[in-house]
Amino acid sequence: MSADHTLVDVAVVGGGQAGLAVSYYLRRAGLAPGTGYLVLDAEERGGGAWQHVWPSLTLFSPPDYSSLPGWPMPLTPDGSLPSAQHVVDYLAAYEARYEMPVRRPVRVRAVTRDDELAGRLRVDSAAGTWAARVVVSATGTWRRPFVPRYPGMELFAGRQLHSTEYRGPETLAGQRVIIVGGGNTAAQLLAELFLVARTTWMTLHPPRFLPDEVDGRVLFQRTAARRRALAAGQPDPGPTGSLGDIVMVPSVRAARDRGVLTARPMFTRLTRHGVIAEDGQEVEADVILWCTGFRPDLAHLAPLGLRGPDGRITVNGTMAVRESRLHLVGYGDWAGLASATLIGVGLNARAAVDAIVAQRGASASPRP
Repeated sequence: MSADHTLVDVAVVGGGQAGLAVSYYLRRAGLAPGTGYLVLDAEERGGGAWQHVWPSLTLFSPPDYSSLPGWPMPLTPDGSLPSAQHVVDYLAAYEARYEMPVRRPVRVRAVTRDDELAGRLRVDSAAGTWAARVVVSATGTWRRPFVPRYPGMELFAGRQLHSTEYRGPETLAGQRVIIVGGGNTAAQLLAELFLVARTTWMTLHPPRFLPDEVDGRVLFQRTAARRRALAAGQPDPGPTGSLGDIVMVPSVRAARDRGVLTARPMFTRLTRHGVIAEDGQEVEADVILWCTGFRPDLAHLAPLGLRGPDGRITVNGTMAVRESRLHLVGYGDWAGLASATLIGVGLNARAAVDAIVAQRGASASPRP
């Protein structure tokens, strides 16, 4: 084997919440940090994608329902829902608490099969190359914001921003802003922008508002019940509420009480000065703010040739069906129910490590 490869049993690609949860269970399984497992993270510092979101973002679950395995998220000083910075601080402290072998900044360019690596996968980056028995992809979705295509997008003379580019209401003060999207991001941004800008909310489907007493705790409990039913071979009860439904966090509730949460049907096309609404009228705008979600960040896995027409990789549990040395954690329900949430990713991380331990032929599995 070439000397330019560093050997590692498990290479975890991504050091955000999913990668840290996997690292926790690999440590519990007895793998040695550095040689048994290694986390390769493209960020400059700990905290995952949370360090890049808009400053006022608020979770819709309290700390005890926003925790990774092993160590509960600390309470906020005033008992409020956690802010994005609170999450960043927690993830960085979590990483330090368990002395996780994270190397950064390391952006993995490609994961490939290599006949010279004795059954291992090759993990290439500008910072080095690793030969891994197993690769866990935990890169999430943040680096692949999704903006749908509409006629006239190239004609619009104003600014088009994805929510990843939004940095606070003061940056759009006094402007005419069309907010696109029917989920929690759109609702939270509308709730602060309407105070300083002329806002119009447009959605492809009517937004679904959860009752005031329903928050992330209830959604996770419903997801857990669904998971148990599926694991027991029972009929799928289906989702009761969705993580895409709008949770009435305080700012959104205040906007509702002021009559702001009124969405118009999605526009049909863009013009130089705005958009053409469903009724044929032009709505003028300076900014279109796309709160339209993300796609899985899987470019580094392209050499493996595993993605289907929908852009996803078919998995059995967390293991790629067509490449048993690859596991995927943290990309949404297709890779595990609630796997893109702080509390939900732990169950999927444990399932991945259980499978990895079994693949390695170890006698022990992660402890509860």
